[in-house]
Amino acid sequence: MHELAITEQIVRSAVPKAEAAGAKRILAINLRIGELSDIVPSCIEHYLQYAAKGTLAEGASIKVEAIPIKIVCRDCGKENEIKRHVFSCPACNSSNFRIIQGREYYIDSLEVE
Repeated sequence: MHELAITEQIVRSAVPKAEAAGAKRILAINLRIGELSDIVPSCIEHYLQYAAKGTLAEGASIKVEAIPIKIVCRDCGKENEIKRHVFSCPACNSSNFRIIQGREYYIDSLEVE
C-alpha cells in the first residue's frame, strides 16, 4: 500500500514542473526505479489515475526503467552489478560489499503537450 503514497508524491512533484513549463497536460511520467526499492511499477500505474484525478497528470501513463543493483566490494574494491538475490561479489565471491545503487527511485522526465 505504500505505492499509493509514493504515487501521490510523484503527482505532487510532476504537476508543478509541467505547469512551470507551460504544459497543458502530462502524457507520461518516466520513472527510474531501483531493483531493491520494493516499489511495484504496476501498483504505481494503478494508483496514478486516483492520485492524478483533476490534475494535469489525469490520463497520463507511467513508463518505468529499472535501475540495476550495483555494489562495491570491500575486499577486492571492484564495482559490479548483481542480481537481486545474489549475495556475493562476482569478482572475488566475497559477501563483504556495500550497495551503491538500486534502492533509489525518481522521476526521470515528463512527456507533455
